Amino acid sequence: MTTIVDLRSDTVTQPTLAMRIAMTAAPLGDDVFGDDPSVNALQEKIAAMLGFEAALFVPTGTQSNLCAILSHCQRGDEYIVGQFAHCYRWEGGGAAVFGSVQPQPLPHQADGTLALEDIEAAIKPDDAHFARTRLLALENTLGGKLLPFAYVQQATHLAKCKGLARHLDGARLFNAATAQAALTGADVRAEARRIADCFDSVSVCLSKGLGAPVGSVLCGNLEFVARAHRIRKMAGGGMRQSGMLAAAGTYALDHHLDRLAEDHALAIRLAEGLTGLPGLQVEPPQTNILFVDLVGPAKERSAELLEHLKAHGILATGLYRLRFVTHLDVDAAGIDRTIATITRFFSA
Repeated sequence: MTTIVDLRSDTVTQPTLAMRIAMTAAPLGDDVFGDDPSVNALQEKIAAMLGFEAALFVPTGTQSNLCAILSHCQRGDEYIVGQFAHCYRWEGGGAAVFGSVQPQPLPHQADGTLALEDIEAAIKPDDAHFARTRLLALENTLGGKLLPFAYVQQATHLAKCKGLARHLDGARLFNAATAQAALTGADVRAEARRIADCFDSVSVCLSKGLGAPVGSVLCGNLEFVARAHRIRKMAGGGMRQSGMLAAAGTYALDHHLDRLAEDHALAIRLAEGLTGLPGLQVEPPQTNILFVDLVGPAKERSAELLEHLKAHGILATGLYRLRFVTHLDVDAAGIDRTIATITRFFSA
């Protein structure tokens, strides 16, 4: 039987055997009462790791961002955000629907940043005609791109000077930290904390590159997390013996951070193998996400290519712009098989 090479997303990872053992061994309580020791341990661990007073374990990254925005903003407020930020574009408009918080989307620059002058111009005056601008929300990584750290410092400093709170959708924060550590020579954990230090709140996903089956964690100060806890309850995110899930997150933080560099290396390997093939424009990856544009006559064969890959046990997403995501369940052999399969397709 052909082994599936699933490059659709790093959300498809399966818990490792060691992670499953940690989950079944986790001491449990009732987290709604606040007495699940495994949940409490995860929250304390990641808060300390990123330099925050407290953290809140939630089922999903979407709920984490929702809790963050609604904790920073009230009805009639707005948050400044990028057009392609997950918390604006792919979360069902939750902040507007459930919190009456208006997004103010801005265009991205080529490197994924929001121009500082655009941020400043988007901040509304204190006037009854306008929603009150309360929050700047950034995402790192964005589409697999690392936000330059100097930019993160500048943008969050601008927001703070203008009286705005600062939230980071760090769904792939540790991928960003891994890429940043490769540039600075520092430790991944140190770089994650350096990034987090720029924000009032940070959301981290456990079920992407870190390989846990479920969950995100929202970090902030005690007052912020207390507000987020109330919103989590209203959003149906209060879980009971959720320590089994939290234990997976703790295991991931202990064992899966340093291996993220392997995913980045595999994305580069795939990019190098596809570069030069006719009809493909390969965008060099910065982390574990690779985008490949089909151009010219190849563009008309995009659906056919995806079916060809699927027939050979390789899964990807996209249409004219394909996305390949590496993760702990993909190895070098799978990447080489993908390269060979695409090469054969365009050679036929």
